[in-house]
This record gives sequence, C-alpha cells and structure tokens, in this order.
Amino acid sequence: MEIHEGAAAAVGDGVLDFSRLSLSTFSTDGVSEERKRDTRQLYLNYNRLLALPSSVCLFCNLEFLDISNNGLSAICEGITRLSNLRTLVAKNNRLDEFSLPKEFGCLRLEVLNFSGNRFTEIPLQCTKLPRLQSLSLGGNRLKSIPAEIENLTSLELLYLGGNLITAIPPEVANLPYLSYLVLCDNRIQSVPPQLTRLHSLRSLSLHNNLLTYLPREILCLVHLHELSLRGNPLVVRFVKEMTYDPPSLLELAGRTVKSGNIQYYPGDMPSNLLRYLDLASKCPNPKCAGVYFDSCVRQIKFVDFCGKYRLPLMHYLCSPECTSPCSSNPPSDADSEDESSVPAARLQRVLLG
Repeated sequence: MEIHEGAAAAVGDGVLDFSRLSLSTFSTDGVSEERKRDTRQLYLNYNRLLALPSSVCLFCNLEFLDISNNGLSAICEGITRLSNLRTLVAKNNRLDEFSLPKEFGCLRLEVLNFSGNRFTEIPLQCTKLPRLQSLSLGGNRLKSIPAEIENLTSLELLYLGGNLITAIPPEVANLPYLSYLVLCDNRIQSVPPQLTRLHSLRSLSLHNNLLTYLPREILCLVHLHELSLRGNPLVVRFVKEMTYDPPSLLELAGRTVKSGNIQYYPGDMPSNLLRYLDLASKCPNPKCAGVYFDSCVRQIKFVDFCGKYRLPLMHYLCSPECTSPCSSNPPSDADSEDESSVPAARLQRVLLG
C-alpha cells in the first residue's frame, strides 16, 4: 500500500499515526522532510509488517515508537541511529533473542515492551540499557532471568509474568529503584531472601507459581503495599516434621566458642577455622543464645502480616528443642491448628491490593 502523509492521522503536533492500515511495507516518500524532522511519536501498530523498515530511521527526532501487533521477526540495525528514542513498544510480534541488532544496547531507552513475543531468554542487549526504567517481557517463553539484570540500575518496573521462569536470581535485589516486580504465572518455587534489599519495592506479584513458603525476611519490605500470592500451593498447616542433621564435631566446637563468648585471636588457630567461626548464624529465637553453622532446623510457621494476613514463612532454628519466635499464636494454639481449622477465606486473602 502506498503511503502518503494524508493517510496518517495527525493526532497532534509531533504525532503520526499509521496504525490499522494493513500495511505490509512502510515508505516515507509521501511524508515531507519537515514532518519527518518534527515527528516525536510514530504509531505503526496493528499492521502486517514482517520487519521494522529502515525508513523509520528517517524520523531523526523520534522519541516514541509503537510497532505492536504486526508480524515482526526482526528489528533493523538502523534503529540504533534514533538517539532520542525513549520508548519502544513492540508487543505481540514474532521477535526472539536473535531479532535485535548487536548495538541495540546503545539506545537511550527508558521504556521497553517486548511482551507477547517468542523470547526464550532475555537478550543481553536489553541488559545494557542503563537508562531503562520499565522492562516488560511478559507472555514469552523465558526460562530464566540472567544475572546481568542487575546492570539495569534505573529500573523501576520489571514485568516478566506469563513465562516459564523457575527461579529468581539474587541479582534482582541489586536494583535500587525497583518498585514493581511482576513474576506471576511462572514456575517459581522459592523466593530468595536477598529480595529484602529492594527497599523501594511497593508491589510484588507472585500469583500462580509453585511457592509453598516465603522467607521470613520478606517482612522487612516495609514499603511493600501489594503482595499477590493466590494460586500457589502455600502450606495450610504448620509443618510438624523438622528436618535436622546432627551437627558435626567441628560445628559443636564452633557453637561452644561462639555461645560461650570465648575469646580467640588470629594466631590461636588456622585461618580456615577463623573463617569458619565468622560464618556463625544467630538463632532467631530471642530466648535462645545459640548459633548454628551448617546444621539447623527448617520449620514453616504462619506469621501475621499487616495485622490480618497469614503468610507461611521459613525459619531456621539452631536445634529441635528451640521454638520459633515468629509464630503469631501461643504454642498450644500452634500445635493444635491444622488444615480444617484454618479458614479458607483467610488463606485466600493472602492477596494484598
């Protein structure tokens, strides 16, 4: 279809809308040089484009580009010349990790939306966008999150819902401005305790995963307003069985030194033992002065959250004789509570917001 300037709806100054015109090619021959120079927003969504045409790069001052809902399988190298481009929306195409130009990471993008494509991994070019504030890759085929995600230090929103992700890497915790983390509809089985370092996090969406418990450190996310957990096999009873491997002689000796506050100096023992003693973890029970190294009791307890929600959190105790201090019920109630006495509504309301 031949393009001329009148075919586009001029929504406002600096805006050209070529959406829903059944375009299979895009030529700018009918667009004046002045119009190309003045265009800030370009809409090419809902057409039949199979590749991002190089003619897009003639809009030298472009800041916003929407190429969603086409049949795109490649993005041309010329896009890297759009030095003013801040937002790229390319939802619902056929893009994968081989579709991006090598220098894609040189763009100064702030918003990038690749949802509804065919990515099986997050392209490394996308982790080289230091100005990026919003990254959406929902509804793809991602199996993992690369450690390089920590390079996106300006990121505020990360949307990875509707993929095949099985784990959250601890590097996600190195995103200082992350406020919205969406990981729903994946295959995640656990949440790393390092996420407590996300001091800006306000919303965490984890519904429809394979979670059975949460780390107790999640209570430290003081700015968290929304926590979505529905559709997970979260435990509905306190776990009575405690897994416990008896401590080794080395650990017993280390516990004695630490619990008894026995003084020692660098010259008193080999350096490997000094490093081992530095690894001691304090038992969370305030009534227990014990420590542990490798041998500990893993126990799940329901804990009050925001006054009315119950979350199953994992606790690590120094021995089977030690009881968790974080249970919200007296010991007698905790021992008697089972599946039938936990109201279904209470567990269903583990969705905040």
